Amino acid sequence: MPLSADAIQSYNAGTLAGAGSFYCETCGFAIALHERDQIPACPHCNGLAFKRASIFGFAPAEPVGTHHVDEPPAWLAQARSEIGDSDSLAYAEGAEGEHRAVAVEEEFLRIGRSLAAEVRFDDPTVSRRHAILHRHERGVRILDDRSLNGVFVNGERVHSHELADGDEIVIGRFRLYFLSPPRGRFTPGAPRRAATSH
Repeated sequence: MPLSADAIQSYNAGTLAGAGSFYCETCGFAIALHERDQIPACPHCNGLAFKRASIFGFAPAEPVGTHHVDEPPAWLAQARSEIGDSDSLAYAEGAEGEHRAVAVEEEFLRIGRSLAAEVRFDDPTVSRRHAILHRHERGVRILDDRSLNGVFVNGERVHSHELADGDEIVIGRFRLYFLSPPRGRFTPGAPRRAATSH
């Protein structure tokens, strides 16, 4: 017999709830937890109450559809000076001001929580397979890889979007920036360059 919506338990931030998908009761932001993960405060609205996602129970009435676009961080100018002639994905890492830039030189680059992702975020707001960058003859496109929370470019939710220099990409609670120097593009089979970290 199906469970009623009232039978689905509500969980608060910090509660050890077990593996599964959960939605913020306030804004509908989704998180995916492993067995021993604790539920964080909602990265979108700072809400503290979540419901377990279920085919029998709670689902958000209106999914989160936009994000506030932040001012570019101070470290972005330094990251731009370090990328050379490669399209790159730059994001904060570690202590304040530290960043990482990953060259986008292969045809596909995976972003997610999975160990197989080239850009990996071990965080419950990021899906195992969250997004893919596809490099082609005319540029680089980002694709949502069936993520729980979606992919946002410059504040708007996208399923597929052609990236331009300086675009802000939101993946879960993380903000990444696409950097593209002015030059010719795409050499099939080009060797992958190691990521830089500062």
